[in-house]
Amino acid sequence: MTATLSGLAAIGLWSVLALLTVGTGPIPPFQLAMLTFAVASLLGALVILRSGKGWAVLRQPPKAWALGIYGLFCYHALYFAALKLAPPAEAGLIAYLWPLLIVLMTALLPGESLSPRHVLAASLGLLGVIVLGLGKGLTSGQGLGFDVANWKGYLAALGCAVIWSSYSVLSRMQGDVPTEAVAGFCLATAVLSALCHLVFETPVWGQSLVQWLSILALGLGPVGAAFFLWDAGMKRGDIRLLGTASYAAPVLSTILLVLFGLAAPHWTLALACALIVGG
Repeated sequence: MTATLSGLAAIGLWSVLALLTVGTGPIPPFQLAMLTFAVASLLGALVILRSGKGWAVLRQPPKAWALGIYGLFCYHALYFAALKLAPPAEAGLIAYLWPLLIVLMTALLPGESLSPRHVLAASLGLLGVIVLGLGKGLTSGQGLGFDVANWKGYLAALGCAVIWSSYSVLSRMQGDVPTEAVAGFCLATAVLSALCHLVFETPVWGQSLVQWLSILALGLGPVGAAFFLWDAGMKRGDIRLLGTASYAAPVLSTILLVLFGLAAPHWTLALACALIVGG
């Protein structure tokens, strides 16, 4: 139960990701990833020191490092690419196939089973996110129209869904890798993001206290503690429940944006909440 609650806490932290990202201003994506994962690495160092296990927890087999970098860096790299190559609303809907894929992939895990109600619950969650995306399109006047010209962005978004779902499920099969090792994966992601930033972007530094506080909050929460909590949830919690509950993140995120005046309220938000809670 404790591990499942850890996974739910990660979902809660991801719900403030959009709000805090808005606060960072025009900082380029890879530069933002570099800064936030650097903060996450420092947080991870504190987690290691508090655990008393020492730095030996970072001495993991190559397959553990490969999975960690695959999940954290590759997911974010494709996510940023998807947002650049396709409209954000459409890319976001495709990327949010990952909770459904997690539920379906659990059938492949030893000792796990999948019933029709699990598929129905995850499908209701997916429908809720689609309704939410439709509402955003209506309030912005843009609507949702998937254009084949954006196929590269859609493919990148689908890659996001496959990477995060498979990373999450495969983490279950590496239960012997301590959660503290995520600190090393965060550091590797920060370094790789820095290299991509140097190659593809022009630096833009924060100009206000709000921007720097938003970066710090991102690194400590949605891009920091959330990954440690999610790792614990995937390895020892109810993976099917966490997969379905993940659809709550975009709804909670939209509610926060509405409350802070950064998004317009719409009746589709209430319907999306009903579908996800029902699931």
